[in-house]
Amino acid sequence: MRIQVVCLLLVLLTATVLTRDTKINQRYKKFINQHINENMDARSCDEEMKARKINIKKSMCKKINTFILASAEDVKYVCKKGEKVGKMTKSNRGFDIVVCNLKKQQGKRAKCQYHGEKLNNKKILIKCEKGFPVHYDGDIGYCDN
Repeated sequence: MRIQVVCLLLVLLTATVLTRDTKINQRYKKFINQHINENMDARSCDEEMKARKINIKKSMCKKINTFILASAEDVKYVCKKGEKVGKMTKSNRGFDIVVCNLKKQQGKRAKCQYHGEKLNNKKILIKCEKGFPVHYDGDIGYCDN
Protein backbone atom coordinates (compact mmCIF):
# COMPACT_ATOMS: atom_id res chain seq x y z
CA MET A 1 0.00 0.00 0.00
CA ARG A 2 2.80 2.44 0.86
CA ILE A 3 4.52 1.77 -2.46
CA GLN A 4 1.29 2.57 -4.32
CA VAL A 5 0.90 5.86 -2.42
CA VAL A 6 4.52 6.80 -3.09
CA CYS A 7 4.13 5.92 -6.78
CA LEU A 8 0.94 7.96 -6.99
CA LEU A 9 2.66 10.95 -5.38
CA LEU A 10 5.58 10.66 -7.81
CA VAL A 11 3.21 10.55 -10.77
CA LEU A 12 1.35 13.63 -9.51
CA LEU A 13 4.60 15.50 -8.86
CA THR A 14 5.93 14.63 -12.31
CA ALA A 15 2.66 15.73 -13.93
CA THR A 16 2.81 19.05 -12.05
CA VAL A 17 6.40 19.71 -13.14
CA LEU A 18 5.64 18.76 -16.76
CA THR A 19 2.58 21.02 -16.81
CA ARG A 20 4.59 23.96 -15.45
CA ASP A 21 7.41 23.32 -17.93
CA THR A 22 4.89 23.06 -20.78
CA LYS A 23 3.43 26.45 -19.81
CA ILE A 24 6.90 28.01 -19.75
CA ASN A 25 7.67 26.43 -23.13
CA GLN A 26 4.42 27.84 -24.56
CA ARG A 27 5.20 31.32 -23.16
CA TYR A 28 8.73 31.13 -24.59
CA LYS A 29 7.38 30.20 -28.04
CA LYS A 30 4.91 33.10 -27.84
CA PHE A 31 7.77 35.43 -26.84
CA ILE A 32 9.81 34.29 -29.85
CA ASN A 33 6.83 34.81 -32.16
CA GLN A 34 6.09 38.29 -30.81
CA HIS A 35 9.57 39.64 -30.25
CA ILE A 36 12.35 37.83 -32.15
CA ASN A 37 13.18 38.60 -35.77
CA GLU A 38 16.86 38.66 -36.70
CA ASN A 39 16.47 40.25 -40.13
CA MET A 40 13.49 42.55 -39.80
CA ASP A 41 13.34 45.91 -41.51
CA ALA A 42 11.45 48.84 -39.97
CA ARG A 43 9.27 49.03 -43.11
CA SER A 44 7.90 45.51 -42.61
CA CYS A 45 5.90 46.03 -39.41
CA ASP A 46 2.52 45.61 -41.13
CA GLU A 47 3.54 42.32 -42.75
CA GLU A 48 5.20 40.88 -39.64
CA MET A 49 2.39 41.81 -37.28
CA LYS A 50 -0.15 40.27 -39.64
CA ALA A 51 1.86 37.14 -40.47
CA ARG A 52 2.57 36.45 -36.80
CA LYS A 53 -1.05 37.25 -35.79
CA ILE A 54 0.06 39.72 -33.14
CA ASN A 55 -3.00 41.57 -31.92
CA ILE A 56 -5.03 41.92 -28.75
CA LYS A 57 -8.19 40.35 -30.15
CA LYS A 58 -9.40 39.65 -33.65
CA SER A 59 -11.04 43.07 -33.70
CA MET A 60 -8.29 45.04 -31.93
CA CYS A 61 -4.81 46.01 -33.07
CA LYS A 62 -1.91 45.90 -30.64
CA LYS A 63 -0.77 49.50 -30.06
CA ILE A 64 2.96 48.79 -29.88
CA ASN A 65 5.19 45.78 -30.38
CA THR A 66 8.97 45.53 -30.26
CA PHE A 67 11.05 43.09 -32.29
CA ILE A 68 14.57 42.27 -31.16
CA LEU A 69 16.96 41.87 -34.09
CA ALA A 70 18.84 38.89 -32.68
CA SER A 71 18.62 35.13 -32.44
CA ALA A 72 16.44 33.48 -29.81
CA GLU A 73 19.64 32.07 -28.25
CA ASP A 74 21.21 35.54 -27.94
CA VAL A 75 18.13 36.83 -26.13
CA LYS A 76 17.91 33.70 -23.98
CA TYR A 77 21.50 34.41 -22.88
CA VAL A 78 20.22 37.62 -21.25
CA CYS A 79 18.35 35.42 -18.76
CA LYS A 80 21.67 33.80 -17.79
CA LYS A 81 23.98 36.79 -17.62
CA GLY A 82 21.78 39.87 -17.46
CA GLU A 83 21.35 42.27 -14.55
CA LYS A 84 18.38 41.59 -12.26
CA VAL A 85 16.05 44.59 -11.98
CA GLY A 86 13.22 43.58 -9.66
CA LYS A 87 11.42 40.69 -11.35
CA MET A 88 12.95 41.61 -14.72
CA THR A 89 16.37 41.08 -16.28
CA LYS A 90 18.22 43.82 -18.17
CA SER A 91 20.69 42.95 -20.90
CA ASN A 92 24.32 43.85 -20.39
CA ARG A 93 24.79 44.62 -24.06
CA GLY A 94 22.77 46.58 -26.54
CA PHE A 95 20.49 45.06 -29.16
CA ASP A 96 19.10 46.57 -32.33
CA ILE A 97 15.30 46.65 -32.14
CA VAL A 98 12.37 47.60 -34.33
CA VAL A 99 9.46 49.28 -32.58
CA CYS A 100 6.14 48.97 -34.42
CA ASN A 101 3.65 51.68 -33.41
CA LEU A 102 0.03 51.52 -34.50
CA LYS A 103 -0.78 54.30 -36.97
CA LYS A 104 -4.41 53.44 -37.48
CA GLN A 105 -6.96 50.68 -37.21
CA GLN A 106 -9.65 50.34 -39.85
CA GLY A 107 -12.90 48.41 -39.91
CA LYS A 108 -14.56 45.94 -37.56
CA ARG A 109 -12.09 43.23 -38.46
CA ALA A 110 -8.92 45.01 -37.59
CA LYS A 111 -6.80 46.09 -40.53
CA CYS A 112 -3.84 47.38 -38.62
CA GLN A 113 -1.28 49.78 -40.02
CA TYR A 114 2.03 50.32 -38.26
CA HIS A 115 4.93 52.72 -38.40
CA GLY A 116 8.25 51.03 -37.68
CA GLU A 117 11.32 52.61 -36.21
CA LYS A 118 14.69 50.92 -35.96
CA LEU A 119 16.74 51.75 -32.86
CA ASN A 120 20.33 50.66 -32.48
CA ASN A 121 22.26 49.38 -29.50
CA LYS A 122 19.43 49.46 -26.93
CA LYS A 123 19.44 47.44 -23.75
CA ILE A 124 16.37 45.27 -23.32
CA LEU A 125 14.37 44.47 -20.22
CA ILE A 126 12.74 41.03 -20.15
CA LYS A 127 11.09 38.65 -17.71
CA CYS A 128 12.71 35.24 -17.47
CA GLU A 129 11.29 32.01 -16.11
CA LYS A 130 13.54 28.97 -15.63
CA GLY A 131 16.13 30.56 -17.92
CA PHE A 132 13.71 31.40 -20.75
CA PRO A 133 12.51 34.87 -21.81
CA VAL A 134 8.72 34.99 -21.54
CA HIS A 135 7.86 38.70 -21.54
CA TYR A 136 9.35 41.82 -23.15
CA ASP A 137 9.05 44.69 -20.70
CA GLY A 138 11.61 47.17 -22.02
CA ASP A 139 10.58 50.37 -23.65
CA ILE A 140 12.58 53.20 -25.10
CA GLY A 141 12.83 54.91 -21.71
CA TYR A 142 14.20 51.81 -20.03
CA CYS A 143 16.47 50.97 -22.90
CA ASP A 144 18.51 54.18 -23.09
CA ASN A 145 22.16 53.40 -22.61
